[in-house]
Amino acid sequence: MDRFHEMQVFLAVADEEGFAAAARRLNTSPPSVTRAIAAMEQRIGTQLLSRTTRSLHLTEAGQRYLQDCRRILAELDEAEEAAAGSYSIPCGQLSVTAPVLFGELFVAPALGDYLDRFPQVNINALLVDRVVNMSDEGVDVAVRIGHLHEPGQQAITVGEVRRVVCASPAYLELHGRPLRPEQLRDAKIVTSSSSQLVSEWAFVDGDQPLTVPIEPRLVVTANNAAINLARLGWGMTRVLSYQVAAAVAAGELEIVLEAFEPAALPIQVVFQNNGRVPAKVHSFVDFLAQRLGRDVALNPASKPRR
Repeated sequence: MDRFHEMQVFLAVADEEGFAAAARRLNTSPPSVTRAIAAMEQRIGTQLLSRTTRSLHLTEAGQRYLQDCRRILAELDEAEEAAAGSYSIPCGQLSVTAPVLFGELFVAPALGDYLDRFPQVNINALLVDRVVNMSDEGVDVAVRIGHLHEPGQQAITVGEVRRVVCASPAYLELHGRPLRPEQLRDAKIVTSSSSQLVSEWAFVDGDQPLTVPIEPRLVVTANNAAINLARLGWGMTRVLSYQVAAAVAAGELEIVLEAFEPAALPIQVVFQNNGRVPAKVHSFVDFLAQRLGRDVALNPASKPRR
């Protein structure tokens, strides 16, 4: 077994945290994975994986070797892609990540159109509500909400999102429209447990920060559930503006307290830029940036200020 293949096996075991799962990922048998790791450890002369009957984890030497394997295999892929002309023609596997709901609403619809335009590209889309380490997880392009790019990465701003408080018109007619954030203390609040600040909401009053404690009567695990409850008239919720743009446009939800909203967060398309950007990355970034930049839900008119 050549060393490059051994490295691929080692990466699969480390990523999947198990020999059987790695074998399924590589479409091979668990014994062949076990033999490959054993041969690698014997040749190197050190233990890379610590195994028990219930768990498997990297040793200190294994952690260092894992980083080297990722780098070496990435450089090998880059060399092969360069030889195949991938820096001039969009082709090969493209890995993209975005937040779950944003990805479902705005990124996923663009993926099919891009693939129709560039038939030699295949896409793996990772839609997760966490900040993916692009280098460690082999991601080519990320859509980020906020200033979340790192050194060596290039970011293109394609829009912005606001943190908005909203409710159905029926709820507001029945309970009244709050004129100041402090009035939210008496409101029926539904919020998502994925929110970082479930116990308080931050606003601004002129140039001064304003924090309002909230006591949600209902906490759900997903933003969509909170939004649907607000649409049905049960109570008020706070989400990102893009998540309710369609419901607001349809008159199902109404945004309140706009004058007290904190600064908007940028939406950025992020990619690695080391001076040699593959055509698949360059073309996809351009395609997605133009698509998102034209979306009125992500590029709203300026909001009123006190």
